[in-house]
Amino acid sequence: MVVGAILHVNGNSTVRFSCRSNLDRSRSQLPAMVKVKAPESYWASLHADVEAHLRQAIPMKEPLVVFEPMHHLVFAAPRTAVPALCVAACEVVGGRRDQAMAAASALMLMQAATHTHENLPLTDRPKPRPMTDQVYDPNIELLTGDGIVPFGFEILAKSGQAGQSNSGAILRVIIEISRAMGSQGVIDGQYCKVLGTQSDGEDSCHEESKKNAIEKNGGRLHACGAACGAMLGGGSEEEIERLRRYGFYVGMIQGMLQLVETKDKGLMEQVEDLRNLALKELQAFDSSKIEPISCFINV
Repeated sequence: MVVGAILHVNGNSTVRFSCRSNLDRSRSQLPAMVKVKAPESYWASLHADVEAHLRQAIPMKEPLVVFEPMHHLVFAAPRTAVPALCVAACEVVGGRRDQAMAAASALMLMQAATHTHENLPLTDRPKPRPMTDQVYDPNIELLTGDGIVPFGFEILAKSGQAGQSNSGAILRVIIEISRAMGSQGVIDGQYCKVLGTQSDGEDSCHEESKKNAIEKNGGRLHACGAACGAMLGGGSEEEIERLRRYGFYVGMIQGMLQLVETKDKGLMEQVEDLRNLALKELQAFDSSKIEPISCFINV
């Protein structure tokens, strides 16, 4: 059985997923389980605020040929926990929800662009995928997906408040998101997913590609969201790194449960190990503030 671990490499805020045996770790060292309530109401509140912020940022205006497809593709994309986790991390370090709203909106835009590109009706896929309803021509969706990404960075760049010294934090967040979404992050994760679909009869190759895809599209992206929220909320470097690790475990848990077809006993034990590691990262925070963010591992 294996569990996840984080390495902070060369000061570059890089996360890696490694494996080690449960025998190397005593069960007595696990953190006490906190009482975690159902996440639906908290997530709904965070998502509603992020969507409201984005609806103001993407008004239905001229030229409609640009804004109609963008508006549709952004809000039609499946929801993920990343934007909400960004806001929750900001709140857990003592920040206000509005301080993380631009970053959470940018993350939602990035994921909408990723979803749009992954679901284009391509004819040369190695294996067929379930078709989704295409509201616009593929060329429009391709170009709109490309345009969504810089629009997310524009929202972030404009979020600097006049007279306040948050420009440094915003710059750090832009760098964080660029890395998480770029060639070493989500783009690489998409490539790993393609490799997995092409590994006919090679189970080891398929599983390795799947694990890499979970790490890049799940673990690292959630880690980015949590770290960004902590930065904008004024968290210390220790708090930022703890929440980065917490976000990584959250993403790995959700990715494993979503992408692994059979939720067998071994998988659920790995998920439980990751949940315990995530809870351990929260122990350093004010106990009165960690219950809401703990919801993200209650899957």
